[in-house]
Amino acid sequence: MPQTKYGKYIVTGIKRNIVEAPWSPPQPVAGKNTGGRFFFLDSEVVPGAFYVECTWVLPRPQNELGRGGAEAHTHDYDEVIAFFGTNPEDFHDLGAEFELWLDDEKHIITKSFIAFIPKGLKHGPSRFLRVDRPVFHVTTGPGKMYF
Repeated sequence: MPQTKYGKYIVTGIKRNIVEAPWSPPQPVAGKNTGGRFFFLDSEVVPGAFYVECTWVLPRPQNELGRGGAEAHTHDYDEVIAFFGTNPEDFHDLGAEFELWLDDEKHIITKSFIAFIPKGLKHGPSRFLRVDRPVFHVTTGPGKMYF
């Protein structure tokens, strides 16, 4: 961004050398026809900022599904996770099937959703069982770093 008084708060690129959480597989950077992380904000990117991550999930062969999601874990802060479908006729249609465990409850989700994860609630494993169309994913929490 141009050097202005508040331009430092506008992020247009991806943070490099992100330290992955031990419960998450490495995320590639999104590129042409490949899904992955395309924005990552924390207090190293913008001093004082809280954690936000955005990724694209693209359709993939059935044999590549069901693995690679986050393992069960907890945080010492609240977290919000969201997955949004890209069907222009029905944005509530996730265009995918997503498995999310909240403590000992298994949820199979096929609609776009936002989930509030209270501090200390075990969540995961989480994984895609089917992806028919691109899915946009956002996660955020008030921590200055993800962990």
